[in-house]
Amino acid sequence: MELLEGIETRKSYRAFKPTPVTRETIEKILRVAGRSPSYTNTQPWEVAVVNGQKKAELGAILHRLAESGTPGNPDMPRPGEWPPELDKRGKEHGARRYEAMGVARDDRERRRELSLANYDFYGAPCVLLIFIESSLTSWSIYDAGLFSQSLILAAHGLGLGTCLQASLGNYPDAVRSLLGIPANKRLVLGISLGYPDNEALINQYRSNRAELSEWVRWVG
Repeated sequence: MELLEGIETRKSYRAFKPTPVTRETIEKILRVAGRSPSYTNTQPWEVAVVNGQKKAELGAILHRLAESGTPGNPDMPRPGEWPPELDKRGKEHGARRYEAMGVARDDRERRRELSLANYDFYGAPCVLLIFIESSLTSWSIYDAGLFSQSLILAAHGLGLGTCLQASLGNYPDAVRSLLGIPANKRLVLGISLGYPDNEALINQYRSNRAELSEWVRWVG
């Protein structure tokens, strides 16, 4: 797949086939992503690859916490509010996604089910959890973002699908406890990885993008 085509055609998937992803394939993706740029080549990212029974245990714990209404305590605080133009994009995206699945605005039960599906990793056979040292600054968070972008593009290039999930960071203490991750590791986000189910209705949806005129300023 040509590079620009890969960037343009990548999207988030929210339904996966149960087909396992081999360790060899995951290692290939991680090696490529490991070539991502970082501040003074510090390469601050750390990855937990969770498969099989341990993934099932993790999903069950996170699902139970979310379903019971347990307040989250993410290591990466969510924005309290968005600037109006960004808030508008986010709300339009959410509305279009539910519409694509035939979910009514007032169908709270179905919307709740879809939200909880985050913690089932949308059926993906593998989940990658991205960590950095808790002492690191915003530069390293930015680097983790670059790494994550490289990772999902490498996966796309090999015919795999991914979904970046901030929600998988809602209960970082539970994640660290189950996986034996030290307390000084900050959970940035999770990435569900697998072969996409292209027949699933949700995977027919593709998000919009703002026009260049909305976010580019030409100077000179």
